[in-house]
This record gives sequence, structure tokens and C-alpha cells, in this order.
Amino acid sequence: MTADDSYDRLDDDDYPAYTMGRAAELLGTTQGFLRAIGEARLITPLRSEGGHRRYSRYQLRIAARARELVDHGTPIEAACRIIILEDQLEEAQRINAEYRRAASGHTAGICPAAASSKQPVASS
Repeated sequence: MTADDSYDRLDDDDYPAYTMGRAAELLGTTQGFLRAIGEARLITPLRSEGGHRRYSRYQLRIAARARELVDHGTPIEAACRIIILEDQLEEAQRINAEYRRAASGHTAGICPAAASSKQPVASS
């Protein structure tokens, strides 16, 4: 690995660049808090060769959101569940937006008269 490769990783949100101690310091929280959200499976830090937890910037953003909820009185388990549900909702909204874009692309080529005409229903 060259020095340039190392610098490129610093821009990678998923690169586990932060030790547990540094992550806790950046978030203004404790290492126990990071362990707790790991146990709740909100984030799963990667492990160094020595077995130490390493956190990415993406994981730190999630942990910061959990801390925000806990600081406002939400139990940690509930905070983790809220964040998971928020993430699922965001993903569903992104997928729906893609479907809407695709659907509008398909209907753009249809003649408006054909799109609005309905076939008569056969009566019995």
C-alpha cells in the first residue's frame, strides 16, 4: 500500500479509522455507550488484527444520532430501534422515488388519449 492509498482511505466513510477511545472522545460519550449500541446491533465495528474495535465515520454518525436520542431521555434499546426504523424508511423512500422516476419514464411515451381511455366492462 502506498502513501497515496492511505490518504484515499481517509475520504472513505466506511473505512474503520477510529479506535474506540477516539470515537468515544469525538462523540463526547463513553466507551461503554459504544459497546451498548454494538450489543444492540445498531453498529458492528470492525476489529483490528489485535481484536480492538475500529469505527468508521459512517458508524460515528449513527452513534451520534443514538447519543442525541439517549440524551433526550430515550432508552438506548429504543433509540437503536428508532434509528434502524428511520434508516429503513429512508431506504424505502429512495426505492419509491426510483420507481416513480421509472414509471414516469414509461408513461411519457404513451399517447395521452390512450392512457386515459378505458375499455368498457362487459356486462352480464
